[in-house]
Amino acid sequence: MDNDKRTLINYVIGFILSLLLTGTAYLAVTNQLFASGTLIAVIIGLAIAQVLVQLFFFLHLGHETKPRWKLVTLLFMLVVLFILVFGSLWIMQNLDYNMMPKHDVEEYMIEQNKKGF
Repeated sequence: MDNDKRTLINYVIGFILSLLLTGTAYLAVTNQLFASGTLIAVIIGLAIAQVLVQLFFFLHLGHETKPRWKLVTLLFMLVVLFILVFGSLWIMQNLDYNMMPKHDVEEYMIEQNKKGF
């Protein structure tokens, strides 16, 4: 089989898998197939699977002559993304706590104390 036909087959398989993963996520949310905590875990799992499909079928990760450099670049990008996302969430939570009116802070601290924090 020539290279063009194999590439086309990979694109079609990747496209079908992407549609299936997106459709599964959509149906899981719209039909409320899981409890809220489980639903979030399912959506995150489907998102990770979607990223892997995109990387392997469309960006051809692992098919180049020097895959190690692409992998190092990908890992660096994931570290930066992790820092940006969780750093932003941390900053927003901190701002939310520090911008509360005084009486809300006292209620929040009492509520957290009852939880054991």
